[in-house]
Amino acid sequence: MILMWASFVLLTLLAITFVALPFLTKERIQNLTYNANSELIAIYEQRLGELSLDLAEQRIEQQSYDESIIELKCRLLNELSPEKSLFSRGNNRIFALTGSAFLVVLTLIFYTATGSQHQLESWKAAMENLPEYGERAVMQKGEPLTQNELQAFALGLRTKLAQSGDDEVAWMLLGRVAMSLNEYDMAQQSFDKVLRLNPENLAVLISYSQLMLLQGDDVSMNKAAQMLSRVLKDEPTNLDAISLLALIAYERHDWLEAKAAFEMLLNSMDEQDSRYNMIAQRIAEIDQNIAAKNTQITPVEKSFAAGTETSNISVTIELAPQLIANLPEKGTLFVFAKAASGPAMPLAVVKLTQYSFPLQVQLSDNNSMVEGLTLSSTEQIILTARISKDASVMPSSGELEGKSGILQRSETSEYTLLIDELIP
Repeated sequence: MILMWASFVLLTLLAITFVALPFLTKERIQNLTYNANSELIAIYEQRLGELSLDLAEQRIEQQSYDESIIELKCRLLNELSPEKSLFSRGNNRIFALTGSAFLVVLTLIFYTATGSQHQLESWKAAMENLPEYGERAVMQKGEPLTQNELQAFALGLRTKLAQSGDDEVAWMLLGRVAMSLNEYDMAQQSFDKVLRLNPENLAVLISYSQLMLLQGDDVSMNKAAQMLSRVLKDEPTNLDAISLLALIAYERHDWLEAKAAFEMLLNSMDEQDSRYNMIAQRIAEIDQNIAAKNTQITPVEKSFAAGTETSNISVTIELAPQLIANLPEKGTLFVFAKAASGPAMPLAVVKLTQYSFPLQVQLSDNNSMVEGLTLSSTEQIILTARISKDASVMPSSGELEGKSGILQRSETSEYTLLIDELIP
């Protein structure tokens, strides 16, 4: 701030110099001219006195005297400077001061009309109130921040980051404030910065997931689900992560998965909680959707399902030789079956942390993750084996995977599954 005002003063002095210099130079020239003319006049008067003395003493005649006077006058007029204003000393200083004052006044008027003094005042106020905004936003002290205060808070945070360098907490706060202001690009850049500083910041992973859900496309939802899986890996009972996963499943119409997540949330809440009734209504709505979907099953499918016994599939897992070098040191092997069409939640899952290839696993109704969603409940299935680097069932870059085609469950009791793909 001091540097800015010092620059303003320096520029103003420089401009005044350019305005005043021509007048001061002109006055100096006039002073020199005035002095030269004075000397010429003095010489003229001296010579005139000498002629008068010569005439008085009769050393020259009257006619010669008159001719000499005329000659002196002509010579004086020829030798005098052409400047006419010999009495303008000091006027140029007044002109210089007047021009400088006019320049300063004009500059002040122009800056008042078009300058950024209001923005500078807002910036200064934002920096002074930054601790207060932080307490109200993070500690929930006092009134919630208004839209203008959120703008000021974001400005203060950006200034703090510019002055003090990377600060994980400041970047996180800036991302959340940007979300509140619907500045999604700024929020994403801020969260990316935090995760580069600390990839295991669970609070930012949850906030980032919320941002991805706001965008609403399939790619963003998949990215949000991967982040939430990382959170639940470290905190399996994190209610914020569970509620967001429930919303993702609900948006995808994965009713069974959404119901399981919402029921987990409901069981963790007190009935006095303001959200309890809302979640209970959401579960009732999901039950209606499941019932409506079940009524669409044909009588043949119902009779087939009624007579189906518990399924059991023996899966032999092999690893393609070209992928041996890509095996993670502490990978987790997931073998699971999913419906070829329908809920994204696996029908049966086996998880292994100790394994060697080839190996054999059994998938059955006993490996179900959600009640009512079993291997026997679906006829067309897809088998998948995935070696995860982060113990998460969600796929991520660099992991190994193998998939079957669409299989008829009732006709499949054994299957050999080859892991032959490196996820990009």
